[in-house]
Amino acid sequence: MLRPEEANVAEGEAILDIRVPAPELPDELEWVNTREPVRLGALRGRVVVLHFWCHSSVNAQHNLPDLRHLENKYHDGLSVVSIHCPRFPAERVGANVLKAVNRAFIRHAVASDPDFRAWQLFKVPAWPTVVVLDTEGNIARVLVGEGHRATLDALVHQLLEDAARRDARVYESAVPVSRPEPKMPLRFPGRVLATETALYVADSGHNRILETTHDGRILCQFGSGNPGFWDGKATDAGFSNPQGMAIVKDVLYVADQGNHAIRRVRLHTGEVDTIAGTGQQGLGVVDDSEALRETGLNAPCDLAAAGERIFIAMSGANQVWALDLARQRIGRVAGTGANASHDGGLDVAAFARPSGVVSHGQMVYVADADGSAIRSIRLIDLQVRTLAGAGPWEPGDVDGVPEKARLQAPGAIAIDPGGALLWVADTLNSKIKALSLRGGGVRTLALPFRFHEPTGLSVAARALWVANTNAHEVVRIDTASGQIKRLPIGE
Repeated sequence: MLRPEEANVAEGEAILDIRVPAPELPDELEWVNTREPVRLGALRGRVVVLHFWCHSSVNAQHNLPDLRHLENKYHDGLSVVSIHCPRFPAERVGANVLKAVNRAFIRHAVASDPDFRAWQLFKVPAWPTVVVLDTEGNIARVLVGEGHRATLDALVHQLLEDAARRDARVYESAVPVSRPEPKMPLRFPGRVLATETALYVADSGHNRILETTHDGRILCQFGSGNPGFWDGKATDAGFSNPQGMAIVKDVLYVADQGNHAIRRVRLHTGEVDTIAGTGQQGLGVVDDSEALRETGLNAPCDLAAAGERIFIAMSGANQVWALDLARQRIGRVAGTGANASHDGGLDVAAFARPSGVVSHGQMVYVADADGSAIRSIRLIDLQVRTLAGAGPWEPGDVDGVPEKARLQAPGAIAIDPGGALLWVADTLNSKIKALSLRGGGVRTLALPFRFHEPTGLSVAARALWVANTNAHEVVRIDTASGQIKRLPIGE
């Protein structure tokens, strides 16, 4: 089986800078958001950027704002085409790829390449990779990894100017394409946080946080609904793809993933401000920093409160961090930064896109999405251990004892109040599972309900609350009876 790799953030050098004719895209590609296939031969006169990605790759997600920047700036001479190559079995399904495209607000043509035909044709080495074609259809540059906005901007400008001088440029705006989601009150809700009296929903696709009753009646909205990074009161504030939440006293903390920041909502007044992060992606390892607002974060995805500490699933850095509210410091708890699944101490242990985190006593539990595993961190000595799952290249859907159980990109976890059971959102298997912390293994909940890539879980008020993300809904599961209720939020 082909095993492409996840590009490291630091990979930035061009691996090819020779003009050779680009091959045509294979006929076998499935175009998920266009009626007709894209032919590179029909794009002569335009610069073409081919983006090879998979939607579970956080590095590939970081490329999307850069591509959107190029599309807006060079709309009359540039075409962007994305080729989706799956990391997980569920990503081979075109309908799932379309959901990912809509979740990311992509408005250029996207093809699903489940058999890696275009990938191999263009000799792509890793996710993500950008291949730039000049106006005559030749490969001008191949860039691996993320963080190439300045390089791509300069290159596209140069190629278009050169083509204009030779009268080889077509001046025509690219036509946006889409197969949009139906309009719903919620749009791809990413996370939920339940208390004994209220429910908080990260309505991620609408860039806002909703406070509701347990029956789904909206009490308050934080965030304007438009993507942005600004502080303010209630709907005057701006979020970008907000995800995990945690409450400490009367303050709601939010992992503002698209802004690479931790935001703070004062529930009594509705005031929203930024407690950590610069608004820009941070790189490198930070072990202990007192400059919270000057410390760069990297795609914080989930939060878990433990007294005056908030643990952070820092998915873009492949690490778990902690924000110490009492000491006003932030830094790494575990993870070398490598995208891998290694157990051990601080200098050895590695995570693969940690996406969910929960704390209980002296333990922190982590849903390690790319590792298709559930991990634990023992705080007394920072030892990391794998509780279930076999690592990045062995996803599956198998219940049973921990060493044989298999998951597929679990995105969230929640812990039973007694501390003996972890609930798991097995995201790409579209199932809710339970992992016994007393050696009982993994089992799938037999529920008469269809889940569609759930990515958020919370336990409170004798119920398990689920963000059924790709179905644009939140559901409540009674933990005693198993009765399921869909909440009519905003309806």
